[in-house]
Amino acid sequence: MSFEVTILGCGSATPTSRRNPSAQIINMSERFFLIDCGEGAQMQIRRVGIKFQRINHIFISHLHGDHYLGLLGLLSTMHLFGRNNPIHIYCHKPLKEIIDIQLKASETYLNFEIIYHFHEKGFEGVLFEDQKIKIECFQLNHRIPCVGFLFSEKQKLPNLKKEMVDDYKISSSEIGKIKNGADFITESGELIPNNQLVIPAPFPRSYAYCSDTVYMPNLAEKLKKVNLVYHEATFTKEMSERAKDTFHTTAEQAAELAKSGEFGELMLGHFSARYKDLNGHLEEAKAIFENSFNAEELKTFKVKYF
Repeated sequence: MSFEVTILGCGSATPTSRRNPSAQIINMSERFFLIDCGEGAQMQIRRVGIKFQRINHIFISHLHGDHYLGLLGLLSTMHLFGRNNPIHIYCHKPLKEIIDIQLKASETYLNFEIIYHFHEKGFEGVLFEDQKIKIECFQLNHRIPCVGFLFSEKQKLPNLKKEMVDDYKISSSEIGKIKNGADFITESGELIPNNQLVIPAPFPRSYAYCSDTVYMPNLAEKLKKVNLVYHEATFTKEMSERAKDTFHTTAEQAAELAKSGEFGELMLGHFSARYKDLNGHLEEAKAIFENSFNAEELKTFKVKYF
């Protein structure tokens, strides 16, 4: 199953000529989910070649403009392109009022329904789930209500060894039972243990998006052993007081979290516009957690097995 993260924007509140505000696309088994939608997100989506109509779920972490001001433009473009399928938006409740008043002022009547799923204050839990994946939110600590998102694969059933099926002439009705953990009894009465019949499926992968937040050491347990974590690193450590005052995190603090949480990999992002060169962020993080790297716009990163 494909599991990829495409970075559309990894800058902070002020966009620069090289970095856009927050937005990224998650591809899970060729289903596309949009996280945050800063200004310019729809242009970035076009640049990476993803069709707007393939996006059916949008997750907004909080209501600072650099995380949602591109949303109305995206919705309007979807409308102009003839979209008629509903779109689901997971957000804090005031976002509906913001969108409604803008649509009213422009006398725009969308061809499709917006289905809102509101993050109640303090809520942590499942936002979306089907047979293959689960998407949850968790609380962050920012100046206004803010959540992160955790995307997880569900455990797949094991595969039967072809030679076992052939040797023991296992019927299709028995295959389903074996995949779900049953042993097999041959016609002669011999019991074949399940672990000799199957090849275990890979351990499910996970990806976490930690939007704007002050350093939260307790996230290490909540995100224990997540394969890939995107965590804001607005500042480097010499700006730690500024980070604390503005409810943001340094690259060093993000790496400390990655180390204690035993993350597979750490992706740094949400860089302040004051930094033209991001090597300082990377060096600071890698000194603590080697599997760190900087987010890069218009680049796609695979969520790897570990």
